[in-house]
Amino acid sequence: MLVCSIFVKNNDIHPITERMIPTSEKMQLLGQKGMVFWFYGLSGSGKSTLALEMEKKLHRDGKISVLLDGDNLRTGLNKDLGFSDTDREENIRRVSEVASILCSNGLIVLVSLITPLKKFRANARSIIGANHFKEIFVKASFTTCKKRDVKGLYAKAIEGKVKSFTGKTSDFEEPDQADLIINSEKESKIKSVEKVYQFLHQAITL
Repeated sequence: MLVCSIFVKNNDIHPITERMIPTSEKMQLLGQKGMVFWFYGLSGSGKSTLALEMEKKLHRDGKISVLLDGDNLRTGLNKDLGFSDTDREENIRRVSEVASILCSNGLIVLVSLITPLKKFRANARSIIGANHFKEIFVKASFTTCKKRDVKGLYAKAIEGKVKSFTGKTSDFEEPDQADLIINSEKESKIKSVEKVYQFLHQAITL
């Protein structure tokens, strides 16, 4: 049996980016600005709910969007990763790279990930580019999310069945500032959806 090992050096990689159709032309064709909207917050805060509502509204508007949800990605692209800070960082790096590719093709990307640490969010912004990246912090306390417990994770965490659970055994750092903050404890779903939609609409308009 012949076993080949290939070691790729940086000077052996030749991206063809400059030969591809420019992002600006793709955005003009689609009639939208390629953007990444990064929804983050504790499990149960409502980030996936808002992202799903935006997907529906954008679809009705004839806009092309892609939803990258944390749980979905962990069943495929990131199924080899756990929940340590190191694995979370790699999880977010991979998602950021995918989001960047989609955005550069003129698509509107809706990302829904807990993204607990400031450095993770800073890295995502760095990969995607500040001009095409918007942070949407969906704010809700651990107590409120525990009461909602939409996935049953909080009950498991209390029983010690979930390791590195954000907000309990793993840190969550609230942002010093975000492009948009939605307080899902104090705002109704209808109000939150409309607030996010207006924010998105302004950002994607050419």
